[in-house]
Amino acid sequence: MPSNFSNEYGHIIINEEVIAQISGVTAMECYGVVGMAARNVKDGIVHLLKGESLTKGIAVRLNENKANIDFHVIVEYGTKISAVADNLMSTVKYKVKDALGIEVESIRIFIEGVRVDKE
Repeated sequence: MPSNFSNEYGHIIINEEVIAQISGVTAMECYGVVGMAARNVKDGIVHLLKGESLTKGIAVRLNENKANIDFHVIVEYGTKISAVADNLMSTVKYKVKDALGIEVESIRIFIEGVRVDKE
């Protein structure tokens, strides 16, 4: 259900997809996050999503103009997962509030995998 706002200038409707796109771009800028993950439920295989399909790893639910966001991410090997999660939560809450004026009520982060870069 889209978020609705009214003011003296008119009526504004913000779709969940917009929140997911802003959240996805913000998450990709966070330290330790390699990318969003799409889980293939059939065989349990996790796929790293490319830039245009970041929102498939993000679920947004709106409840009375407050957002609840679920992230399915792949993190970089060697990073402290709790630090990555804390950074992701605080950055996304700030960016969504700043860009859209919507409070983020909760963020759930599901670590779907760890990526090891071979050098």
